[in-house]
Formats: sequence, structure tokens, C-alpha cells
Amino acid sequence: MCRVGGYGGIRGHLVAVGLAGVVGSGREKSLGRYRAFAARDPRVLMGVEPQGAWGVGELLALMAEKCGVSADPRCVSGHDVIDPDRTVAALDAFAERVAAVAQRGGSVLIGTGHPDRLLGFYGRLADALSAAGCTVLTLAQGRSVDITTRFGLRTHHLDYVRGVAVVREGDGERAGCATPVHSHSPLPVRVALGAAAAEGRPLPDLVIGDHGWVCGAGQLGFEAIGLADTDDPAVFVGQAEGAVAVAVPLDDGVCPDHYLPLARYVLNRACLSQ
Repeated sequence: MCRVGGYGGIRGHLVAVGLAGVVGSGREKSLGRYRAFAARDPRVLMGVEPQGAWGVGELLALMAEKCGVSADPRCVSGHDVIDPDRTVAALDAFAERVAAVAQRGGSVLIGTGHPDRLLGFYGRLADALSAAGCTVLTLAQGRSVDITTRFGLRTHHLDYVRGVAVVREGDGERAGCATPVHSHSPLPVRVALGAAAAEGRPLPDLVIGDHGWVCGAGQLGFEAIGLADTDDPAVFVGQAEGAVAVAVPLDDGVCPDHYLPLARYVLNRACLSQ
């Protein structure tokens, strides 16, 4: 793996744009997600099947360790804090996995439940991995997936943009024109991987993503790495229990352009700069 400079630069960028340091994620929302996870709410589990008890206190301690949020249960309002040093260390670990799959020309599945924010980040990785000789998989394209949303059960369809899996709401031809939607569900990655297995198609050596993509794939035993906010405890529980290989703590709701320097940093570290 290339040992390039840039630690100070990427750390400064993280703090300057609110990806780490004081972030936009609210403490109240995060604590609500921790309570929901402790109650085993499937909307918050994102496909993880936790082995431990993971009560709210345990989750708060875990998130303090992995992200740098306050471990004080009396802190119930304001903005969360992410330690930028933890983010950079996790980005380095993320880059090591990317470098390893590139070196062996492996196959990769990339998917996001945050297409409005993170599509550019993942698209850069997909382009670089493809150029390095990896197979960027587009499994089960067009396949329908019924996902429970706050509006009830809705039919979505799997699609790929720049090699990155997304879901679009709608049916038939309308789905191909619909804007990719935000989703926490692990069902899309389960459908994609299940279809590949049933059809005898190649399965990924590495899954890259967030939300249900990283949790769902990791729970099925695939090597999975991804990004996660302080209100996404499932990804960090998955990492703690060995289902998720790398979880990068950062705010997943800032301007899309702010994630592009992270892609450049990862690709530099992985010797895949284009």
C-alpha cells in the first residue's frame, strides 16, 4: 500500500466541512436510534443480527469508542462530535481493503442508501477499481424489491449509476426514470446477492457501501466496508461483532462535493490514483 502524505490535509478537510468534529447529527436523534436498536427495531438494525445484548449503555460506550461521541448519558441534546483522528484511521483501514482487492483483481459490489450525498464518492471508487482490473458487479439490475417505508410497503427497483447500486421507487418503466431514494434496508443487497447465487454468477470479494448494503452483506459473510454516521449504530455493532470489516465514522448528510477529497485520499492510500 502506498504511504503518501495528506494526513493533516484530510483531517483539516473533515473538520472544516463538518464531516468530523462537531457534526450536523443531533444527539437526540442518535440516542433515539440507540434505544430503537436496543429494542431490535428492524428499521435501525439494517440487516445486522446482533449476538450481544447491546443495551443503550453498551451502545453509547461503543459509539464513544468508535466515533468519539460523548459517553455521558446525561448529554441528551446538541450536536454529536466525531473524532477526526478516528475517521482518518478508519479511512486508512478502508483503503487497505480497497488496495487488497485491487491487487488481486477481485470483484466488487458497491451500493448506497444515500445516493443524494454519497454517489460521487462511491462512483470514484468504482471507476478506479474498474481501471485497476477489478470487476465492478451490477447484480440483479432491474429486479424489484418490496421495502417497508414510513408510507407503507413500496415497490423499488435495483439500478446502477456509475457502477453503484441504488434503488428507485416505482414500477415498470417509471422506475427507470425515478430519482434514486434514501434507504436503510438490507433487502436490496440480499436480492442482488441471492440472484447472483441462484444464477451461478460471480459473487463479490468485497462489498462497499453504507446502511443496509454494508450491514446486510456483512451479515451474510461477505467482506464489507463502509461509511456510517453517529445515528447508525448497526454498522459499528456489525464491526464490533466481526460482520463488518471497516466502519468509517463521519457525517453522511453534508454536501456531496465534500466527500470527493475522501475518495481521492482513499485512492491515493490504495495506490489507485487516476
